[in-house]
Amino acid sequence: MASIAIGTTRAMGELAARTRSGGYPAGWKEYTMRFIMVTALVLTPLLAIDNEPAERLGEAAAVFSEVMTAPDKGIPQELLENAHCIVIVPDLKTAAFVVGGKYGKGYLSCRNKGNKGWSAPGTVRIEGGSVGFQIGGSSTDLILLIMSERGADKLLSSKFTLGAEGSVAAGPVGRTATAQTDAQMHADILSWSRSQGLFAGIALEGATLRQDLDDNTTLYGRKLENRYIVTKGVHAPRAAAKLLALLNRYSARERKD
Repeated sequence: MASIAIGTTRAMGELAARTRSGGYPAGWKEYTMRFIMVTALVLTPLLAIDNEPAERLGEAAAVFSEVMTAPDKGIPQELLENAHCIVIVPDLKTAAFVVGGKYGKGYLSCRNKGNKGWSAPGTVRIEGGSVGFQIGGSSTDLILLIMSERGADKLLSSKFTLGAEGSVAAGPVGRTATAQTDAQMHADILSWSRSQGLFAGIALEGATLRQDLDDNTTLYGRKLENRYIVTKGVHAPRAAAKLLALLNRYSARERKD
């Protein structure tokens, strides 16, 4: 997309220059200006789409920050410390559930080797499934913690279904995990949602997570799979700096008990 924009900009500049210097008939001046205006109108939304994955990283960072700073209503610190990976999907619109059944897009990050810090983010799409009471809300944020190696391995596949290929349970809310049930303690994945100010654990059964190779290409300049991004030490894009700083701030290492 960037190359198209650059090439078109150069072509417009050359056309305008030749018009001013008399390289084209006088009637071309008006045509040139119309061409520039129409091309700008076409390219503006395309360039906005190109920036969308980077902008969504900022939204994911904001969601995580707000959840972790909420007094007595966030994700228990000890669960985050023991998580292998995290998935954050910000701002899911209600219309997405009703019209296309497509929940939205977000990011995953996993522990680096040696459990020191978090990996560069890979992109994901969530489709299908049921979000219970969240249907009807104007906007929903989702956070998933992957609590087992098995769950992390499934997460890094090109596609997997919550509940079918990895057990999922509603995560407890609060500063400690004392409210965990037996199901939560043995689940591969714990899930939370936030809608209209309400933050609560939710059972997200049946939803499908897919890696988004197009968004990965936009962020990294080449088509990378999530498993490669997470396991090969890929350098994170600048847009991910705030999210990774927050993850490292709240849980730089996986706790060893």
